[in-house]
Amino acid sequence: MGSPGGWWGRKSTPAKVETYTRWSFHSIALSEPTVIGVTAFGHLDARAGFLLMLPVAGHTALAVVTASRALDWTCGRRPQPLRLLWTLGAATAALAVLALTLAQHGPGGDDTSTVLGAVFGVTLCYGVGLMALAMQDRRRVVWLVGGFGAGAGLVTWALGMPALAALATTAFVTAAAGFFAATSGFSIWLLKAVYALDDARETRARLAVAEERLRFGRDLHDVMGRNLAVIALKSELAVQLARRERPEAVEQMIEVQRIAQESQREVRDVVRGYRRADLDAELSGARGVLRAAGIDCEVSGETEGLPAEVQSALGWVVREATTNVLRHGDAKKCTVTVRRPEGRVVLTVRNDGAAAPHGPARRGGTGLAGLRERLSAVDGTLDAGETGDGDFTLVAEVPLTARAVLEVAS
Repeated sequence: MGSPGGWWGRKSTPAKVETYTRWSFHSIALSEPTVIGVTAFGHLDARAGFLLMLPVAGHTALAVVTASRALDWTCGRRPQPLRLLWTLGAATAALAVLALTLAQHGPGGDDTSTVLGAVFGVTLCYGVGLMALAMQDRRRVVWLVGGFGAGAGLVTWALGMPALAALATTAFVTAAAGFFAATSGFSIWLLKAVYALDDARETRARLAVAEERLRFGRDLHDVMGRNLAVIALKSELAVQLARRERPEAVEQMIEVQRIAQESQREVRDVVRGYRRADLDAELSGARGVLRAAGIDCEVSGETEGLPAEVQSALGWVVREATTNVLRHGDAKKCTVTVRRPEGRVVLTVRNDGAAAPHGPARRGGTGLAGLRERLSAVDGTLDAGETGDGDFTLVAEVPLTARAVLEVAS
């Protein structure tokens, strides 16, 4: 058998708040017969006090059940307890009117009137306050409190009490019932806020997992895309050289082996989340890969001093653009230019293979979509499309912050 501490410790934070709220309102409801009982047994004999407590106990039991069902409705486990709400309202009004009538015109002296007055006031305040638990609309709660307050004053005046006393009764019942109703409303709001925060925490955790999966898929696509294209290209070249019995075939296969080993290392980095693209290395690699594929490649511009996150984002752009040129076009020439207009850096990749059939990446597939996500992390933009002269141009632009500009200038 587990200890109470263990039972409480196994509950989640929202469940703890719900349990605290639930038993708080049960305690409030159970305090109703306590308050009335102290008054009753202090002014009446045991038999009269016991008879008086019977309807009060029934009202308390109804209030406890209503509060429990109202909290279940708040947590989305039950429908709104409308029947219980109406029943509690009718029982509260009937018990209060009966107590006030007996106090004004019933048998008994001042002691009896004092006890019945306590029943009248406590029943109304507790009943209205607990009824507010099952109402979400604030206007309805205001109407509920105001209606019972006005009704108490009218009934008091109709039973022969002076108008000033009836007005004081209205003010007292409205203020006391309003306080209980406001307490109920705040407790419900707090409970909902805790559950909403817990849902937000779970949603944030799920989004973090989804984001990590997207990062892994995007990085794996970017890393393996170009490497596999180069492996296929060099393997084909090695086959042709081997058929001609040329010794260069061995060098090409050695290069294939090197690229495969590098791909393994990069995949491990992707899994660990450490992969960062270096712009200089990517520009050099793009030039070598494209020239090996028979595509004339020219690289111009300075990358020294660019922030690491900017170099990483633009490095991925160079890698993806190189992969697209190898896969989706029939280019003969490609130019890669890095420019630094004031306050920004612009990378342009231009090739003359736009007239050839293109794959999904040219139509804005996952490769370019992944680049836009990477560039958005550094407030960058990406434009890609065919130009009027038959070339395909990809332009990535990244703004440099004031701090980054100072670093570049220094």
